Amino acid sequence: MAPLPNSQNTELCRRVEEFLTALEVERGSSPLTIRNYTHYLKRFCLWLEKYKKRGSIKDITPPIIRDYRLYLSRLDNKKGETLSKRTQGYHVIALRSFLRWLIRENQPALSPDKIDIPKVSERQVKFLTGEQIDRLLNAPSLSTLAGRRDKAILEVLFSTGLRVSELVKLNRDRVDLERREFGIIGKGGRARVVFLSTRAAKYLRDYLNQRKDNFNPLFIRHKGTLAPSEEKMRLTARSVQRIVKKYARKIKLPVDVTPHVLRHSFATDLLIAGADIRSVQEMLGHKNIATTQVYTHVTHKHLKEIHEVFHGRGN
Repeated sequence: MAPLPNSQNTELCRRVEEFLTALEVERGSSPLTIRNYTHYLKRFCLWLEKYKKRGSIKDITPPIIRDYRLYLSRLDNKKGETLSKRTQGYHVIALRSFLRWLIRENQPALSPDKIDIPKVSERQVKFLTGEQIDRLLNAPSLSTLAGRRDKAILEVLFSTGLRVSELVKLNRDRVDLERREFGIIGKGGRARVVFLSTRAAKYLRDYLNQRKDNFNPLFIRHKGTLAPSEEKMRLTARSVQRIVKKYARKIKLPVDVTPHVLRHSFATDLLIAGADIRSVQEMLGHKNIATTQVYTHVTHKHLKEIHEVFHGRGN
């Protein structure tokens, strides 16, 4: 791995590079995770060098951490605004992970437990109602191959709750349309089984039957000339995001719809239908149940309705 750009060759920066390599090789972390951790830890290294004139592990002390967090709270982002509490928290989480790794490597380092993660307000989950989902899924035209592809993409996203990064990695030979299931390796290298609804499997089969190519990627582009390799034909996450937004605008949804909003809608739909949160956690591929619990507040209205129906004697 190349040295952290714009930083001096300090002990701390060398250790950070080793940690990032460990994330990639030993933990199998995603490229996005490695990119983010590189950004957060590079910022800490450069701050320590520039403002504190230090660069070793032993320099990471509680007073240094307090100064750094003050620096983060006053730092402007690219939009000229201060960093959000959540973004500040990501910096702290990366630093705690680095310290935890140092300790496992038998390096004398500050205990990560001595660094608190900033408290942030509960994340608001955007999701679509059943009526909005139906309108969105029916928005693509089936008269063209691209329209059939887009229809299949929307159906698969809502049927599975896949992350867009997981969706675009899918290959035709890994999806069992007869059993309507397939395995994936998700965030953090965690494996899980994903299930397709009968409807999603139908539209995916229709799309694949219309294709005349032998490319393995499940979803490919259908405009322009053929690329020299099948990987060049594979849709990117950005392309799928544009597709979802295109149809949300077409039917004039009042919500900023992204593939992740469909993932949220998948989860809330399951919970409202009565699925237990542990099962939803497994289907979403969440490592911690706390991540899944962010969806539960959206079902409170449904629970209240159940309470009123089945516990009406208290009225």
